[in-house]
Amino acid sequence: MEITTSIEALRTYRRALPGTVGFVPTMGYLHEGHLALMREARKRCDHLIVNIFVNPTQFAPGEDLDRYPRDPQGDAEKCRQLGCDILSMPTEAQIYAPDHSTEVRVGGLDTTLCGPGRPTHFAGVTTIVAKLFNLVQPDVAVFGQKDYQQLAIVRRMVRDLNFPIEIVGVPTVREADGLALSSRNRFLSPEHRRQATALSGALVAAHQLWARGERSPAALVQCGQQRLAQAPDARPEYLQCVHPDTLREFAPDEDLHNQPAHLAMAVRFGDTRLIDNLRLDEPLPPGPLELL
Repeated sequence: MEITTSIEALRTYRRALPGTVGFVPTMGYLHEGHLALMREARKRCDHLIVNIFVNPTQFAPGEDLDRYPRDPQGDAEKCRQLGCDILSMPTEAQIYAPDHSTEVRVGGLDTTLCGPGRPTHFAGVTTIVAKLFNLVQPDVAVFGQKDYQQLAIVRRMVRDLNFPIEIVGVPTVREADGLALSSRNRFLSPEHRRQATALSGALVAAHQLWARGERSPAALVQCGQQRLAQAPDARPEYLQCVHPDTLREFAPDEDLHNQPAHLAMAVRFGDTRLIDNLRLDEPLPPGPLELL
């Protein structure tokens, strides 16, 4: 496995790879969720490139950039064990010139869910992803469905800018009690970790209500809110029922009673912000949610 912090070395190593290339961009502190993305990319392509970069432009002032967990040595070993061909860990100076002034922004999809509370976040995401796509030129790029809004926005960017890249979404990887894996879970106190299962519980409760025929977005959201209220320290930022493609509020039509719907949320426990989501009109994914 080649490990580099240099953009020029990354380009050189990339040009030497024959066949197809799968790409997984991450911010590091790799857990089983990231490894699932890497396995999927490895399965689909001849080679795997992983990037680790804690991107400052997707953090607003006062967010957790400085304390975002990092483990470069542990990450490198995980990548090696997964058969990664190239691990790129560029520095900020390699990625952004001191006077950089260009950004990539996808309009519309950033106006709901996390967008209003983090108005600069997704421009930071799409800018760094576009830059990495330009450097790596992958055939396939793999993202997790836990960051569902990010996945939808990256897909739209790829479509609109005609990147010749297949975007693959991998289902959320969860702990046995249903909590979605996240690098930020380590910041939860034991009590908040226990209460955080309310997020997946809220999703499953709304999914069960949908299965019984409920289509009112207000009723589905209220169902989730009632489950979240069982966690006394939970501070929801939002809980919304949206169309999975447009991310606009779900609005059932009499002629399209079974149109798709997605429930998504962001919830704080202390200083830790967690997100989760679930498609309501599809069966529960196999795994922990089936047991809740």
